[in-house]
This record gives sequence, C-alpha cells and structure tokens, in this order.
Amino acid sequence: MPYRFIFDLSKVPRFFFTEIATVSYQKGMHKSLLDKLQNLIIKFRIEEATGLNINDAIVLLQDFIDVQAVNMIERNKFLQTKKRALFLPHCSRKYLDNRCKASFNSDIPSYTCAHCSEDCLVNQSSRIATTKGYDVYITPGGSCIPKILKNTRYEGVVGVACGEEIKLFGPFLNSIGLAGQAIPLIKNGCANTVFNMETLVNAL
Repeated sequence: MPYRFIFDLSKVPRFFFTEIATVSYQKGMHKSLLDKLQNLIIKFRIEEATGLNINDAIVLLQDFIDVQAVNMIERNKFLQTKKRALFLPHCSRKYLDNRCKASFNSDIPSYTCAHCSEDCLVNQSSRIATTKGYDVYITPGGSCIPKILKNTRYEGVVGVACGEEIKLFGPFLNSIGLAGQAIPLIKNGCANTVFNMETLVNAL
C-alpha cells in the first residue's frame, strides 16, 4: 500500500541518510525514538525541503529506520546467498512512454531494460546488477513479485520500493525463506521516482 502523501528527499544532503543509519543502529537501545526523529526533521529542515507536515515526516523516517534496521539484521544471511534477483520499480524509468524501449513480458511479468537512456536509474541499476550476476526484474507493481519468486528459485533478493511497501513484503520473504535487502525510494509518486544509487550498489 503506497503512502497517502508525496515526498521528495532527493535534494536532502547525504549526511541525513548517514544520520538515519546511525539511528537505525541505536533503535533497539534508544528510549526516545520520536524525539530523535523530530530532531532530524528540524536539523535537516525536512518539512521545508519536502513540504511534509511533521506527522507525515515522522511516518516516513520511522519507515526508513525500520527498513535499515531489518537490512542490518538480514545482512549476514544475505551475503551467504548465491542466486539473487533485483526488483526495480518501473516508475523509476526515465520515460514511461514510447521513448522508453523496454519490452514487457506479461508471462513473467516484468520489463526488460533496452538500455536506451544513459541517465536512466533503471538502466544504470540493471547494468550494475547484471554484471554482479543478478537477474533483474522491472515490475509494474509489487503484486507481480510473489508470482516471480514462486516460479523461480532464488536465495536472496534486493528490492527497491516505497518504505511502506517494503514493510509489507518482509513477512512474505520470511515465509518463503528468502534473505532480502531493501532500498526505499527517496522520491515517490506515479512517475520519475528516485532511489539512491550508492545505497543500491552497497546493497548489491
């Protein structure tokens, strides 16, 4: 289920994400997570930068922290896997019209990147992941992922999605015994969504 609000953290300084990682490490020990989140929102002017109200900003940052914490817990298990897949959201393509030359296979269901735009996040991610031995799926929605995973045996997966959708898929991955790493979008919406490439490369 997507967020009911639109956000864009792509212009926020990278130090913000370092702070998020730090809070994630401390999450289990910290008694006042809400205070910590409010401090981050004030320090990095998240309300001003994104237009989010304080409550929506807290929800967003809480999800970022939850995702990061689960990634850390799952990391060692993930590193022991061999056959892996990367799932990318089709809305991160540079173009969603016929300027994008990706082909769609409804049997899978997934797009196959045609590498038509050098500055396309999906193109860049697909190339990097393929060189690392990943199978890459560019999906039109999260509901496609269970079908793909049930038809192909993977040991580990990396997925890019909204933090809220990532949280929904955690129990599903656990139920089928897959180790996962998740990359939350830093800009959501129906088109031109954005994720941090450095974060993705580190996860891969």
